[in-house]
Amino acid sequence: MTFAHTLTQRIEHERLLDSVAVPLAALVHKVVGARRVRNLLSGTALGHPAHPALTHLPIGTWSAAAVLDTVGGRRAAPYADLFVALGVLTAVPTALTGLNDWSDTGGEPAPRRIGVVHAAANSTALALYTCSLVARCKGKPYKGRMLGYAGFGALMAGAYLGGHLAFANAVNVNQTAFEDRPLGWTPVLADAELAEGASRKAAAGETAVLLHRRAGQVYAVSATCTHMGGPLEEGHVKDGCVTCPWHGSTFDLTDGQVVRGPATAPEPAYETRVREGLIEVRAADSGRGPVLA
Repeated sequence: MTFAHTLTQRIEHERLLDSVAVPLAALVHKVVGARRVRNLLSGTALGHPAHPALTHLPIGTWSAAAVLDTVGGRRAAPYADLFVALGVLTAVPTALTGLNDWSDTGGEPAPRRIGVVHAAANSTALALYTCSLVARCKGKPYKGRMLGYAGFGALMAGAYLGGHLAFANAVNVNQTAFEDRPLGWTPVLADAELAEGASRKAAAGETAVLLHRRAGQVYAVSATCTHMGGPLEEGHVKDGCVTCPWHGSTFDLTDGQVVRGPATAPEPAYETRVREGLIEVRAADSGRGPVLA
């Protein structure tokens, strides 16, 4: 076991971090509560989280600056300065999207604690690179380079923890990606057991689906929220949409599309039909409506 992995495990078990994480997450939720703000920071329009894509900008520009500071000499100094400035500029929206994503890890202590240290490391990198930029602008290149190197070290520590959040803790990974959805018509519930306006959870083979009847039509989507795996059958259904009880992600029951984040991946949708008194479903491409027979 590597030193980095051992240290990461210690962070996951450090309860003292909760005293910072819990109130900070609550504060972030209040700030990003509006639908437009939530969708923008989550990356709903992209179909996947915005934060991972944005991280390439500060990491890339600051990495380029470190290389130029090391081997570029005086002729490369203006370009290194430019990369430092670009990194500072792009780090702000990157941090905002990251805070938005992290604020939904409140139910799991390990990613919540890792996220606090991840944010602290990246904030330290931003502060050091900001000081580096100021030093460069004041004609103090040596001080600027040293601050840049320190910032790069903090950046790499933050990047390692960010990778742990994504690949070890599965934060913001589509929770329905590996569902085994039936391709053929599969009976899931007696038609008489689903009243008008009612919702029910049922099993389609090994996969749980959420059924809802509206205006005589039966709609079906996965019962597992794509965002963090919340139970949609416990959510609130209104105006043809279901809202996850965990973090408020809202999906259109017609096609599973995201109406409100933090979810970015749509819910897998199913075609439906009623045959011989049974509701049957089969996997459908997103956007295809229910079939009644």
